[in-house]
Amino acid sequence: MSFRTILSVAAATLLSPGLALAAAPAPASSAAVAALVAPAPATASSSLIPIRAFARHALVSGPRLSPDGKHLAVRVDDVDGVHHSLVIYTLADMSIKSVLNLPAYVVPTDVMWASNDWLALGEGKLFGSLDQPLSTGEIIATNLDGSKQRYLYGFHNYGRRSATRQADHGFGYLVGRPDKADGHVYVRSELWDSHGRSAVYSIDAEHETRHLIADIDVPGMSFLIGPDGKASHAYGTNDDFEFVSYLRHDDRWVPLDPKVVGKRFQPIAYTADKKQVYAFWSKDGGPYKLVRAAADGSEHNVLAWHPFASVGDVQWTARPDQQPFAAAPLFGKPTEHIIQPNLRDARIYRALQKAFPDHFINFINYSDDGGMLLFGTGSDRDPGAYYLIDTTTFKVRKLFDAEPWIDPAKMAQRLPIRFEASDGTELAGFLTMPPGRAKTNLPMVLLPHGGPYSIRDSWFYDTDAQFLASRGYLVLQVNYRGSGGRGVDFIQSGYRKWGTRIQQDLIDGVKWAIDKHYADPDRICVYGASFGGYSALMSVIRAPKLFQCAIGYAGVYDLQLIYDNTEDKGATSYFETVLGRDRAELDANSPDKLAEKITVPVFLVHGKDDHTAPFNQAEAMRDALQKAHKKFEWMAVDKEGHGFYTEAHRTELMKRMLAFLGKYIGPGAPVVAQQPASPPASP
Repeated sequence: MSFRTILSVAAATLLSPGLALAAAPAPASSAAVAALVAPAPATASSSLIPIRAFARHALVSGPRLSPDGKHLAVRVDDVDGVHHSLVIYTLADMSIKSVLNLPAYVVPTDVMWASNDWLALGEGKLFGSLDQPLSTGEIIATNLDGSKQRYLYGFHNYGRRSATRQADHGFGYLVGRPDKADGHVYVRSELWDSHGRSAVYSIDAEHETRHLIADIDVPGMSFLIGPDGKASHAYGTNDDFEFVSYLRHDDRWVPLDPKVVGKRFQPIAYTADKKQVYAFWSKDGGPYKLVRAAADGSEHNVLAWHPFASVGDVQWTARPDQQPFAAAPLFGKPTEHIIQPNLRDARIYRALQKAFPDHFINFINYSDDGGMLLFGTGSDRDPGAYYLIDTTTFKVRKLFDAEPWIDPAKMAQRLPIRFEASDGTELAGFLTMPPGRAKTNLPMVLLPHGGPYSIRDSWFYDTDAQFLASRGYLVLQVNYRGSGGRGVDFIQSGYRKWGTRIQQDLIDGVKWAIDKHYADPDRICVYGASFGGYSALMSVIRAPKLFQCAIGYAGVYDLQLIYDNTEDKGATSYFETVLGRDRAELDANSPDKLAEKITVPVFLVHGKDDHTAPFNQAEAMRDALQKAHKKFEWMAVDKEGHGFYTEAHRTELMKRMLAFLGKYIGPGAPVVAQQPASPPASP
């Protein structure tokens, strides 16, 4: 059945007159944009996918539709990884309306249309491929044709109103705009010398005028701003790393009663009648539920929940009567629960689900009249694509692929798994099955995620896992204690257990894969980045007979060095909470202090300009391995940060990883002549 036929059949069931696919004109020529639409190199089905396909970065991201539905703002990265731009396209012919070039390593974040003619954006700095861009706290605005820019918030005091903005010594964050685009955006402010104050402003993007909406003498607070332009709720994590919620009453902030709201009450939007709020709620610290509730957190009406995982990935109808119509639990393959199936937008969503089978659909944003909708698709095998749908005619138009050089048909399936840890706690994760290979007795790589806290591995396309699977290796990922997606208690159950219970969860996952005959017990390596790099070294110390090698990439190896490298008081306080300060305990869980116990070959990889896990972490581990006369390989690269960004360095790293794996656990499993009729049931 053709793609067009699927769209028509799905639409005939739920919509009238039906969805239809229309091809978009190619974007205008430029070095980065031309690469977007270049087809993937033709390769024989049995040939290896080039390493370059996995070493490349997506060149476009973060699209946002203008309020009138006529323009699209997109972050576009140059192939050098240094230069980044905000490009505005005219949707009628995908011609480039304007280009806002940013300084080296600075990227646009939180792009938000203030009106049809003006949009605001935050600035973020890239410090490596593993990090999200670090906000500089500066907010700028540009007009549609790029002829005018404004400096809305920041510590540089640029612009026409700089004389009145000398107190802006802090960070600003774009957090929203009015339901009807009127030129204003909402900016949350945290001043460096405010001694614990959070504030939110409404700022006119063109004229740079601002007025204070609300402030509270608690640091780190976010705000819910109502349809009247006033802030009704403040919520967030205080200095003691406790989640708190406040309700504004007669110009006073009143703490919400924990007996009523439980451990988590995070309001996210108002109901259509403006009398209640939608919120994420957890009474006892377990998975978050999506609820409708009174403003004070009482009278909960649960809209979506799951006993194992928090609800997220909420899909919303168009403004101004914005309502959630679907949500999915944050584990396994995301399956949306349709909350209000009779809503028009829910019917469109269900039609798109049928049109894009085995993909997750994400509604990004609408035009203000609800007539145009920008949405994205993605899956375990597909890095994603962006589309536009006319909600009146139901015509679907493809705009661009995130990584057009990736052929999803050649990528690996990611199977959700659940298993019991050695203490009885149920854990979840993923197996990425090497395509075209037998399903048993495979060489395996354990791939622990970074963080460790609040981060999680998801079902969606994972470059590292797909690369290793393409070479015949089974890849195991475990959402160990401390991971996100299961509530605050699960996160806190990993506190001060970096080298103990977290590592045991990973080890238990490996033993499970062996017991299920997925993994060959004699051919297992562990590879991780950031905290995953710490785990790569720590897991082979805790279970020396389980692994044959370890690869630590941009890792942390000396826990005391974390404090020595940290000057920020807030960061120090955080590490004292989650890591502890006892020197003997830190040393007992630091791989460089335990190098004598490492019995397998190690490959250490680090960027010399890493600001997140500074280079002295890698040097400390290298020196410890040398002193203990252990076998290791070393790759240190100038002008790279927390994870390599340039394609050349990423390609070289992948080549060396393959050589290292081949040397110590053998080559990946060979392609079999004929695959089984069907894969085994999900573990």
